[in-house]
Amino acid sequence: MKRTYLDHAATAPILPEAREAMLAGLALDANPSSPHAAGRAARRALENARERVKASLEWNGELVFTSGASEALMLALTRTHAGRRAVSAVEHEAVTRHATGARVLRVDARGLVDPDALGDVSDTLVAVQQVNNETGVLQPLGSIADAVRAGGGVLLADCAQGAGKIPLPDCDMAAISAHKFGGPPGIGALLVRDFSLLAPTGGQERGYRGGTENVAGAMAMAAAMETGHAWMAEALRLRAKLEDAVIEAGGEIVAADSPRIATIGSVRIPGLGSAVQLIRLDGAGIAVSAGSACSSGSLKASRVLTAMGMDEQAAAEVIRVSVGPDTTEADIDAFLDVWTALAQQVRASA
Repeated sequence: MKRTYLDHAATAPILPEAREAMLAGLALDANPSSPHAAGRAARRALENARERVKASLEWNGELVFTSGASEALMLALTRTHAGRRAVSAVEHEAVTRHATGARVLRVDARGLVDPDALGDVSDTLVAVQQVNNETGVLQPLGSIADAVRAGGGVLLADCAQGAGKIPLPDCDMAAISAHKFGGPPGIGALLVRDFSLLAPTGGQERGYRGGTENVAGAMAMAAAMETGHAWMAEALRLRAKLEDAVIEAGGEIVAADSPRIATIGSVRIPGLGSAVQLIRLDGAGIAVSAGSACSSGSLKASRVLTAMGMDEQAAAEVIRVSVGPDTTEADIDAFLDVWTALAQQVRASA
């Protein structure tokens, strides 16, 4: 059976350029912390990858390589010098699990944080994502950054879904993950405007992350980042085609009136649970998901969708379709053939 992969927001297939770079990194055969010639060569490769990632992102601050965005967010949330935390109601679990006792910033029905309703952010690490991983909603981080800085706070942006696809936002710290833009899993980074924002942990990565550095992963991450994002215009066209057909079939688009990234579409068939949709689609060789891959096995309603005012039954009828640089019109057509037939069956039975 030909498989159609439309779950890039969970993990994007590794790009050929990243695979080639990773193989070259694996051939270095040395610890970058070792003082001998082979170790120094590995160190040069690591630092070269660091500078390439920063250049691709146009980031002028510091970069700490991590195992992914989850670890980057953990470092930011647990090592910040800020005394308080505030997180948006739609943050990824990688944020909320390290934000016990944090003040929750509400979102409106469009999934957006109001920059004028942040409240007192003095001595506060404010965590607001760039792109929501379930709905694709883009937060107004430019205005939020202005408000946070004016109030004496620090802004942390989860950029896992945006890095490598759209420009980085104005922020003090950002978390990125290579496997979301065609790099390998197991490598990511915390971008830090200035190391004075964090307490060091000891070990490698300038004392901010322990463990032998993943040189091959860093090289692959840099190669994937450098491929660029010219394909995003086609992603927008494909998502528009998908959503027009969904509406015509009687479905709904989540956050249709919100600013959204081109790569994620969140759609609903009223009256048909997401689990049934996933089973039918998977049986037809089509890979999509119901919300975040990290919580897709949970029976609970999506915290993101309920925070936007959707009731639990409606939230349990939403699936996520996400595209990447290799997605074709035929892939969208394959999805629509199955999905619209399901929608028609539900309407007929009603």
